[in-house]
Amino acid sequence: MGSASELVIPFLGALQAAVSVLLTIFYGVVTAQFNLLSGKAAKEVSGLCVRMLLPALLIYKVGSELQQGTALRYLPILIWAIGYNLLSIAIGSVATRFFNLPSWATPAMAFNNTTSLPLLLIQSLEATGILSAILRHGDSASDAVSRAQSYFLINSTVNNSLTFALGPRLLRPGDEDAPDEEGNNEGGERGNQGDQDGQQERSQTDGYDDIIDEHTTLLPRHNVRRANAVGLDTWKIGKEQWERLPQWAQNFLGTAYMFANGPLIGAVIGAFIGLIPPLHKLFFNKVSEGGYLNAWLTTSIKNIGDLFASLQIIVVGVKLSQSLRNMKKGEASGEFSWKGFLFITCVRFLIWPAVSIPVIYFTVTKTRLLNADPMLWFAMMLMPTGPPAMILVALAEVNGSPEKQKMAIAKFLTVSYAITPLISFAVVGALKACESALTT
Repeated sequence: MGSASELVIPFLGALQAAVSVLLTIFYGVVTAQFNLLSGKAAKEVSGLCVRMLLPALLIYKVGSELQQGTALRYLPILIWAIGYNLLSIAIGSVATRFFNLPSWATPAMAFNNTTSLPLLLIQSLEATGILSAILRHGDSASDAVSRAQSYFLINSTVNNSLTFALGPRLLRPGDEDAPDEEGNNEGGERGNQGDQDGQQERSQTDGYDDIIDEHTTLLPRHNVRRANAVGLDTWKIGKEQWERLPQWAQNFLGTAYMFANGPLIGAVIGAFIGLIPPLHKLFFNKVSEGGYLNAWLTTSIKNIGDLFASLQIIVVGVKLSQSLRNMKKGEASGEFSWKGFLFITCVRFLIWPAVSIPVIYFTVTKTRLLNADPMLWFAMMLMPTGPPAMILVALAEVNGSPEKQKMAIAKFLTVSYAITPLISFAVVGALKACESALTT
C-alpha cells in the first residue's frame, strides 16, 4: 500500500501540472474561437513573451537567488544544462534524418520545457507535501521550492539561449513545407541591407505626409531626418570596420551574435544585479533595509515576468484553434507525425530519466562536485525530462516558418502535454534517489 501511495502522490502532482497546462491551452482555443485574439496578435504576443516577459522573469529570479555566496552552486547546473542539451540536439538531428521525421522534430527533441512545466510541477508537489521527504534539517518548503525554481530557471537560460541560437538552423533543413524558404531567407538577408540603405536615404529627402498611420513618427521632421542621417553614417562606418576584420574574427563574432538573445541578456542582467552586493540590496532587500527599488521597480519586473508562462501557452491554444478550423474546412492544418511523437516521448519520458537519475545519484554519492542541497539533486535529475518546450511556437514565429508547420507544432505540443503525467515515474525515481543519497 505504501509503494502505491508513493506513486499516486507524484502522479497526482504531475497530473495537476499537466491539467493546468492543458486548461491554459484550452483557454487559448476559446480566446481564438471568440475572436478575442487573432493569429497576428498571437504572433505579436509570442514575440513579447520571448523578448520582454521571459527576460524580465530571468532578471528577477536569477537576480534574487544569485549572490556572491551562492554563485558557485549554479555552476554544475550550467555544465549539466549545456551537456544534456547538446546531446539532445545530436540525438534529434540523427533521428530526424534516420527516421525521415519532419524538420520541426529536431528542435522538439532537442529542447524540452524548462520553464513553465517545471515551475507548475514544483508548485503542485509543494502543495501535496511530497517534497518534505528531501528537505534539509531546518529548511522550509517555501525556501526549498524557491531554490528549485531558480535552478530550473538557470537551466532555462541555457536552454532558451541554445533554442534561439541554434533552433532556426534546426528548423530549416529538409523542410518540406517551405522548399524555397532558405533561399528566400538568404536572398532577403542579402537584400535587407540594400533596402535599409535605400529607405534611410529616402527618408532624408521624402516627406512624411504620404502615409499617416499608427507608425508615423511624432517627432519634428527635421529631427527625424537628422537622426536618420546619423544612423546611416554610423551604419556605413560599422560596415567598413566589419569588412576590415579577418574572416575568423567575422565568423567568431557572427556565432557570438546568435547567442545574444533576450533570455540570455535577461539572465546576464540578473546575474550582474545579484553578484554586486549594493545592487542586490537596492533591488531585493526590504525598503527598511535599503531596498529602495524593491517596492516599485523590482515588483514591476516580477509582475510582467510572471505573465510569461501563461501567455506563451495561450499562444499555443490559438495556433491549435487555427489548426482545428482548417481541419474542419478541409484545408491544410499541419501534419501530425506519430512516428516523431512516439520517438520523442520515449526519449524524453523514459530514456533521459533512466540516464539522468543514476548520473546525478552517482555524482552525489561518489564525488563532492555537488553541494549538500537535495533540491539541487532533484532538480538536476528532472531537468532533461518532460515534453518539448512551448517556446517552439515562438521559435517558429521568429523563424518565419509556414503556418501549417506552426499548426503541426501546436498539435504535437497539445498531445505531448496530454501525456505529461508520465513524468510522475521520473519524479518518483528522483525522489527515491535523493532520499537514498541523503542516507548514504
